[in-house]
Amino acid sequence: MAEAPLFEITDLHAAPSEAAPGVGGILNGVSLTIDSGEVHALMGPNGSGKSTLANVLMGSPEYTVSEGRVLYKGEDISEWPPDTRGREGMFLAFQYPQEVAGVPVRQFLRQALSQRKGIDLSVLEIRIAIMEWMERLGMDPAFADRFLNEGFSGGEKKRNEILQMAILEPDLAILDETDSGLDIDALKVVADGVNEVRRERPDLGVLVITHYQKLLDYLTPDVVHVLIDGRIVDQGGPELARRLETEGFDQWRISA
Repeated sequence: MAEAPLFEITDLHAAPSEAAPGVGGILNGVSLTIDSGEVHALMGPNGSGKSTLANVLMGSPEYTVSEGRVLYKGEDISEWPPDTRGREGMFLAFQYPQEVAGVPVRQFLRQALSQRKGIDLSVLEIRIAIMEWMERLGMDPAFADRFLNEGFSGGEKKRNEILQMAILEPDLAILDETDSGLDIDALKVVADGVNEVRRERPDLGVLVITHYQKLLDYLTPDVVHVLIDGRIVDQGGPELARRLETEGFDQWRISA
């Protein structure tokens, strides 16, 4: 029997949970499949449903799925709450990471990894893991003692998300506009971090949600999907991202 895909979305429809009756959905039939080790890019204009899809896939209660299904390692996860999805190896890097006052990065990662593994990790264990990955990601060790995202620059917040991805060892990573607000130097640093994690975990499946082709120059996706009005209207290889960079989304809006 063939092994099930790592992640499979079929005809997914979703709307805000608080939407008034009769209000249309944001996702209107999204389908895509990600196998282990693959990088998929999801591109689309503002308001197309990209970040909504990321939140729906991680089980956000702010959205209600009305049709379709999401399979993770062959299992329907529609009833899984967000913490179960995280514990089972799904990871979301946020577009706008939240500040958590009074909680050092080191403490946050220890608690998160303990939940992921189902054991109470010692301070020493997590310190060793963090120091190793900070060196590999080119991060100042003092970063671990700062309060989570408090006073961080945009680039530091995004690098911290990559550090979390490295430490938590997910099987599927969803990167929600990780390039948002980054200059070209910070963008390369973040992309290099993602690639470093992928070298360590070659079976990691990645869904990169982005507006821009530049990030994909560094990550080299296997498949690029175009999302318009909550539906995937086209897909192809990296050349599709380059077309979008030069031509924009207008022709897909018309055909959609």
